[in-house]
Amino acid sequence: MPQVLVVNAGSSSLKFAVLDPATGQRAAEGIVERIGEPDATIRFAAGDGPVQRSTAEISDHIVAFAAARQLLADSVAELPEVVGHRVVHGGDRLTRPTVIDDQVVEQIVDCIPLAPLHNPAALSGIAAALQQFPDAVHVAVFDTAFHATIPASAREYAIDRTVAEAHHIRRYGFHGTSHDYVARRAAEFLNRDPAEANLITLHLGNGASACAVRGGRSVETSMGVTPLEGLVMGTRSGDIDPSVPVMLVRAGWDADAVDDLLNRNGGLKGLCGANDMREIRSRADSGDAAARLARDVMVHRLRKYLGAYAFVLGRVDAVVFTAGIGEHNDWVRANVCRDLAGFGIEIDESANTAPGDEPRVISAPGAPVAVLVIPTDEESAIAAAAQDLVG
Repeated sequence: MPQVLVVNAGSSSLKFAVLDPATGQRAAEGIVERIGEPDATIRFAAGDGPVQRSTAEISDHIVAFAAARQLLADSVAELPEVVGHRVVHGGDRLTRPTVIDDQVVEQIVDCIPLAPLHNPAALSGIAAALQQFPDAVHVAVFDTAFHATIPASAREYAIDRTVAEAHHIRRYGFHGTSHDYVARRAAEFLNRDPAEANLITLHLGNGASACAVRGGRSVETSMGVTPLEGLVMGTRSGDIDPSVPVMLVRAGWDADAVDDLLNRNGGLKGLCGANDMREIRSRADSGDAAARLARDVMVHRLRKYLGAYAFVLGRVDAVVFTAGIGEHNDWVRANVCRDLAGFGIEIDESANTAPGDEPRVISAPGAPVAVLVIPTDEESAIAAAAQDLVG
């Protein structure tokens, strides 16, 4: 099967990988960081080879992609003919992987007000990739697409319908590529038909979201019209009384200051001054009260969503932890699931604390609800989606 180039462009970064869409095996991968600065860094590795590190002046994504293409040309036998692009927001029209043309680019532009930090970066990556790989088929894969199946009862906010429709205000959800991938892997791991499995997937990284998956389809998710709603995250507050921003504006704050408070200085960082769970855990274990509060608030919010989604689904076959915190922080997993044996959820302590990077069961033997750790692989999911589309 031909290999696919997967591109994930940030505002000042460019991640790229060439991989087999069937197996997820990487032929090469790299990242350009600090784009727009004179000391941009480039890290690159081909196959199992050593990581190459270098610095350069990378003025924009065009220059970054030219550097990435040269590294790939020197390292892989054949440059890919399919390029898969991660795009955060597809709005209510772009709800499945889509071959990129001028109309699709315009629709991604139209979604910028819904994702002002993410979609412009994706567009920069698309423009650069089209220039460097003009003969390839370029496919956009949207974080929001997996959640297009959420029913209206969970999708719509209780505000004036004309206002909601005029400004496209509704629940879109994010991390869809990850939730879709780990849900399919979890069903496979449990030897269950995905169409018959009810799962709660918890994507826990610096950004975090929960998803209720019934029969392989998203029926509820914690993020909303933007990635701010829902769980406590690294720097995002998650759920908050909607009157708080109004109170602050009336007290003299402007919109940008409120946005910074909730998106960049909220969450774990707002509670204890740090957003790295490794640091927070170390501080909490040493008796730091603010760090303990931060992780307790995070876990409490997770347990609320876990209970709510169990009732949304009616029956839960498995709870799935994924992403950086979900895969590597046994304390979070143990405390999210503590004292839930009466609901069929029980952790095996030794399995939970055992190191490992493979999919694994950490629930107690015989527990009615499986608790799994499934490493996410969004690049593999994007590659598979792009290859499936172009055949």
